Amino acid sequence: MIEKLSFTEKSGYALGDMAANFVFQAMLALQLDFYTHTFGLTAAQAGTLFLVVGLGVACLNPVMGMIADRTTSKWGKFRPWLLWTAVPFGIIGVLTFTTPNISPAGKIIYAWTTYILLRLIYTINNVPYASLTAVMTSDPDERTSISSYRQIAANSAGFIVASLAIPMVKFFGRGDDARGYQFTMGILSGLSVIFFIVAFFATKERIQPNPQQKTSLRQDLSDLFQNRPWVVLFLATLFYFAAIVIRGNVMLPYFRFVARNVDLFSWFNGFGLVSLLVGVALSTAVSIRVGKRQLFIGSMFLSGIFTMALFVIPPGATVAIIVTEVLRQFSYGLSGPIIWAMMGDVADYGEWKTGRRASGTVTAAVVFSLWAGLALGGAIAGWLFSLYGFVSEAQVQTAHAQTGILLTASVYAGLAFFAVAACLLFYPISREENQKIADALSERRKAFHS
Repeated sequence: MIEKLSFTEKSGYALGDMAANFVFQAMLALQLDFYTHTFGLTAAQAGTLFLVVGLGVACLNPVMGMIADRTTSKWGKFRPWLLWTAVPFGIIGVLTFTTPNISPAGKIIYAWTTYILLRLIYTINNVPYASLTAVMTSDPDERTSISSYRQIAANSAGFIVASLAIPMVKFFGRGDDARGYQFTMGILSGLSVIFFIVAFFATKERIQPNPQQKTSLRQDLSDLFQNRPWVVLFLATLFYFAAIVIRGNVMLPYFRFVARNVDLFSWFNGFGLVSLLVGVALSTAVSIRVGKRQLFIGSMFLSGIFTMALFVIPPGATVAIIVTEVLRQFSYGLSGPIIWAMMGDVADYGEWKTGRRASGTVTAAVVFSLWAGLALGGAIAGWLFSLYGFVSEAQVQTAHAQTGILLTASVYAGLAFFAVAACLLFYPISREENQKIADALSERRKAFHS
């Protein structure tokens, strides 16, 4: 019998993603602007930082997945990591958005050190957290439901960051953005610590590998690369998060230098993220009807169309800009839970094919692609700014730089969304196949646990 999960457990689990996204969304929407406008790095320095650290730390995701798969505790394999990392996560989140009063060279060292630590603690925390989806239930539709809960929580954190962070920075800073960022991230990071602890106590691990299962690092990697759905999901995730960070990092500069109305940034994100939450809430029902693969492809195609539409909208056309963002975010929101639910489906596919389960390794390998996509997207945004002559200290940018900002926010980000849709054309697990695999595995588990 496949166990359904309670509202309390799903909601408690979702708070873990809200906790992580207070910092994650700040990295997407604020960090490039923070480093170039407040901290004092150039756009090229920030882009290089994102790429080098991002790719370097991303390589640790599979390692963390293997560690989590081999963790043995009275709380399970994945849950205890939420408890162990909660306080360090909060402390490092504040330090990363702190601007020390030191020399320019010292600032560069400080930025690299804190950003490395932030990415490390995020990996140690988030890989086990993401892996929990695959072991809380074996029902594919319940996994989509769990993922919908966590996406609503994650995007609620995104709403808070995108719509309230800049006003909070202004309020707490009172003209000193460095102080404002530190206080704002202090509040958000404190909430993160609390929510991680709640998520730990609210959840339960139910799916366990075969007690007789013998695996090795070589076997885990061999299984991974022979898992075609994982390969497709890996590539789709790479482009998916590159698109998100390219678009996310450039919108604040867009409103600051192109639309020349930075206060509109909060309204833009507020309306957009409310629409995104509606899309996320509808995702489970739509995916049950049409299947995860088809929904994901349609979502990415529409996201690309509405992203590119910004290129032809005049910067002063406030209503058109916001309406287009509402449509874009709704389309994107439909895909939000799907990518996380697919990770559990891919782990099931690997167990079904090989008889061996490695939820942490499968999830971590996809999360590696996530972070590689973020690093690539952050670097592309920073380098494109530099290529078009963006000057971080300037109060007004040249026409050429403004064109670069606009192209990055629309055409370049839109192409990345289209690349996701193209990858998913090769994803082989249909809704019917998914259910067949789940039923077969349920019978197997009854046998080896009896």
